[in-house]
Order: sequence, then C-alpha cells, then structure tokens
Amino acid sequence: MLANYLIGLREGLEAALVVGILVAYLVKSGRARHLPRVWAGVGFAVAVSLTAGAALTFGPRGLSFEAQEAIGGGLSIVAVGFVTWMIFWMARTSRQLQGELQGRVDTAIAQGGWSLALVALMAVGREGLETALFLWSATEAAGSTTAPLVGAALGLGTAVALGVLIYRGAIHLDLRRFFTVTGGLLVIVAAGVLSYGIHDLQEAGILPGLNSIAFDVSASVPPGSWYATLLKGTVNFSPRTTWLEALAWLAYVIPVLALFIRTTRPRVRLEPAMKPVPAQTR
Repeated sequence: MLANYLIGLREGLEAALVVGILVAYLVKSGRARHLPRVWAGVGFAVAVSLTAGAALTFGPRGLSFEAQEAIGGGLSIVAVGFVTWMIFWMARTSRQLQGELQGRVDTAIAQGGWSLALVALMAVGREGLETALFLWSATEAAGSTTAPLVGAALGLGTAVALGVLIYRGAIHLDLRRFFTVTGGLLVIVAAGVLSYGIHDLQEAGILPGLNSIAFDVSASVPPGSWYATLLKGTVNFSPRTTWLEALAWLAYVIPVLALFIRTTRPRVRLEPAMKPVPAQTR
C-alpha cells in the first residue's frame, strides 16, 4: 500500500504540476478562453489511462497460468523501464519544465486552439499511462488485494490537493528535493517489481532457475505475518527468493541508484583562482 501511495503521489503530482502550469500561463497571459480545451485534453488523457488500467486488469483473465505469468512478467519489466526513464527525465528537466510547457502552449495556440488540447493530452496522458502500467505491476507484485489500490487512490488524491494548493500559492514545495527523495525510493520499488517480473517469467518457464533458491527465510518471516505483508507491499521482499531474482535486484539497484545520486547531486561551481598581482616596482 505504501509503495502504491508513493507511486500515485509522485506521478499524480507531476500531472497536477503540468496542468497547473498550463492553466496559470493561460490565465496570466489573458488567454483563459482556451481553458476548456485544456480540460478536454486532460479529461481524455484520464479516460485513456483508466481504459489502459482496465485492459491490464481484465485482459489476461481466461488465459492459461503460464500465459498470465508470461504477460505479467513481461509487463513488469516494461513498467520498470518506463519508471526508470521517468525518474531520470524528471531529475534532468524539472527546472526547465515550466518554460518548455509555455513554449508548447504558444505554438499550439498559433497553430489552432484545439492543438492546445493535444498538448494537454500528451503531457498528462504520458504520466497517466506510466502510472497505470506501474501501478498494475506493483499491485500484482503485492498481491491481489484492495490495499494497493486504496494506497494509489490516496496518493493521487494527495497529489491533486497539493497541486491545487501550489497553484493557489497556499504552500511552497521544494520540488527538486521532493522528486529527488521520491525518485530514490522509487528505484527501490522498481527493483522489487523487476524481481517479481523475473519470478513470473520463471514460473512461466521462460527463464530458468525457479528451484535455485538464494535464501529462504519463511520460518523467520512467515508470509501471512504483518511484517511480511509490509515488506511485500513496500519493497516486494519475498522470503523465498531465487538466485536469478536476487541477482536481477542487485544488478538494477546498484548502478541505477548510483547514477541517480550522481545525477541529482548538487554541483558545486568552483570559482577560478585569482592570479597574483605582480608587485609594482618604483
């Protein structure tokens, strides 16, 4: 539930910031008459995202166990790829996001009003599709319960509330720090989803090593205990983990987290050393 709350909060706040930037720019530039088209694009993006989520949830039903595991494992790995790209994209472009969106708005209005709906659709729809895919993968990894969906809904609700407060100037949020912290946590969540996807592909018979166990702590961490559920729901920890799952987790976390820290670390600008002034001779 906590992992899905984090996903819903981060992705939802990204979408809310995009909408807030579009709305604020149109209002401040005296072009509020174009707002209905922005909301039309946002509404269509939400509908597409919900449709994608429904297709992911109900589409594989009726297939064989192996086919469901193969689809689930493959989509989990795709979701990890998307969320990894999203984490680094936001880390690099968060400071230029406002200027980029405003430039797109000016171009869209010059080309025709309904092009603005397409800008909103593409900006919000990308976040929505990423959210639907990754939430589905994280929910499958945590188990078929309502708790992950409740967590995601609470995260999205919190994101919308924060977006409204930021737009109205009621609060000031350090977005760079927010996306840095949540990005680091999402790397850990994504590693768990990747491990789960590997396990699904092993159960489907696509990958080997299903019975090659790296560790089994089921006696110390019973699967039905509250702490096992907490670990499963946050970092997708499995008490019985295969070698391939463990290696995939490490192979993802170590380089990705190191690169993320390097990307988001504040850069210190060194001032050039002053050259000594030669003494004047009399």
